[in-house]
Amino acid sequence: MLEATELECERGGRTLFRGLCFALAPGELLRIGGANGSGKTSLLRILCGLLTPTGGGVRWKGAPIAELREDYSRQLVYLGHAPAVKDDLSPGENLDIACRLVGVQTHKEALTWALNAFAVPEVPVRKLSQGQRRRAALARLLLSESVPLWLLDEPFAALDAAAASYTEELIGRHLGAGGSVVYTTHQPAGIDTRARLVQL
Repeated sequence: MLEATELECERGGRTLFRGLCFALAPGELLRIGGANGSGKTSLLRILCGLLTPTGGGVRWKGAPIAELREDYSRQLVYLGHAPAVKDDLSPGENLDIACRLVGVQTHKEALTWALNAFAVPEVPVRKLSQGQRRRAALARLLLSESVPLWLLDEPFAALDAAAASYTEELIGRHLGAGGSVVYTTHQPAGIDTRARLVQL
C-alpha cells in the first residue's frame, strides 16, 4: 500500500499544497487533478522519491520510502509528462536502457513486441512525432506488468484515440491484476470514472 501523510510542497517560495493525505491499496486507481502549476507533477515526483516534500512523508507497505531507496524504485514505474527518450537512439534502445536502469532485463524480442503493440516505428527518436514519442515511453508499461505501482504524469498527452484507448486498457489490466496506479491528466479519459480524485 502507498500512503501519503500530511504532505506539503513548496516550490519557489510558494506553497503548492499542504496537509495532503491519502492511501492507495492494491487494485486502486487515483487521479491527481488541478490547474497548471498546482503541483501535480511535483506530487508524483514526491511519490516516486525524486523530490523531497517540505513536510510530511510517503510510505510503501508501511516503511518510509526514503529508507527503502532502491528497493522501492524497483517496485514502481514512473513516466514523466515529457517522454524521457534520447533523440539519437532508436525507440528500442531507449526502452532497453529505461528497463536496465531499474534492473529489468529484457530480450530484444520483448522490446520489439512492446513497441509494435504501440505502433512505434524503429527509427531514430528525433524522427518521431510527439505522439509517437509518448507511445515509445508508454511501451515500457507492457514490460512492467509485474511492477505493482505505476505513477503516470499525463499519460494520454499527444495520443490519438486508438493509443489512448489501448493505454486505458493496459491500466485496467494492471488494476485487475492487483496493481495500483496514480495518474494526472488534463483531458477526460474513460478510466476517470474508476478513479478516486485528489484535487490540488
